[in-house]
This record gives sequence, C-alpha cells and structure tokens, in this order.
Amino acid sequence: MTFRPLHDRILVRRVESEEKTKGGIIIPDTAREKPQEGEVIAVGPGARNEQGQLQPLDVTVGNRILFGKWSGTEIKIDGEDLLIMKESDVMGIIEDQAAEKKVA
Repeated sequence: MTFRPLHDRILVRRVESEEKTKGGIIIPDTAREKPQEGEVIAVGPGARNEQGQLQPLDVTVGNRILFGKWSGTEIKIDGEDLLIMKESDVMGIIEDQAAEKKVA
C-alpha cells in the first residue's frame, strides 16, 4: 500500500534507540521510552498561505528528524508502526549523522 500525506503533514518511521546504556546496562523494553527521532518516509505538498499560494515543506524524504514526545498520530501500514504529524511538530533536522558517529 502506498500512502501520501496531505497538506503540511509528514509520515515518519521511528528510529529505534540503543538497548544498552554507555555503561553497558541493558534496558528492557518495558523501561525504554519511545524514541523521539525518526526518518521521514513521505511528505505532503505543503500548506497554503493567506494568499492561497502553496508553501513547500522544509523537511524532505530521507531526513532524520527530532520531534516531541507526544507528537503525531500512530498508525499501522503494512504491519509497520508509523507516525503522521504536522511539520510544525518537528523540532529539527539531524544533519551529518555519519560524521557525528565517527567522533563519538
């Protein structure tokens, strides 16, 4: 099934967090919080401004984003848990992910 968000909405796949702490302690599923980081897998065309012109979104497919703890609506498409949220729920885009991992 294909899904295309409308207006200024985006479809996000959560990125799973580490199962261990930096000290090596394994965190069980029941104690782990849902990740607030995700990958954008579909975007809508954008919202309309007061003049009726289409304002394109700042996020694009493939961006890694941070969003609020209670952002979006959880849905299931083809057995996969996804989130639909407005672009305004996105706090920021994570850039240079590979460079950060090399430093850490």
